[in-house]
Amino acid sequence: MKVIFLQDVKGQGKKGEVKDVSEGYARNFLLPRGLAKEASQGNLKTLEVQKQSEERRKQQEKQEAEALGKKLDAMTVVIRAKAGEGGRLFGAITSKQVSEALAKEGIEVDKRKIELDEPIRTLGVTKVPIKLHPQVRATLSVQVTEE
Repeated sequence: MKVIFLQDVKGQGKKGEVKDVSEGYARNFLLPRGLAKEASQGNLKTLEVQKQSEERRKQQEKQEAEALGKKLDAMTVVIRAKAGEGGRLFGAITSKQVSEALAKEGIEVDKRKIELDEPIRTLGVTKVPIKLHPQVRATLSVQVTEE
């Protein structure tokens, strides 16, 4: 019996897959638990429409990320911090502070997307990589000035 998986089932299939399983397994386990539905013509067409809309949504997200990436590449964010001799900061600039500085500029970027290996501890300009989308990366210039 052909079924469309509605959820991932370990050892059988992933969500959205169409697979041939035994009649008893489908009728007694998959269908009653809502893990799958029968692969009728109507259900297959619905699945195809869902895949197309999902693909359009992913494409739209990628385009938005690319536009934001171009904007961030051309941007420099200025963060003020207290510093001692030799340009060493008291404390450090973290990804959270970079995210807050971007929010003040009107750009919302989650701090987890800012790939700062270690916090910024010196004055000056630092290039900070940002992962906006699995296929889109941007580089933001962060200028740390003395308070």
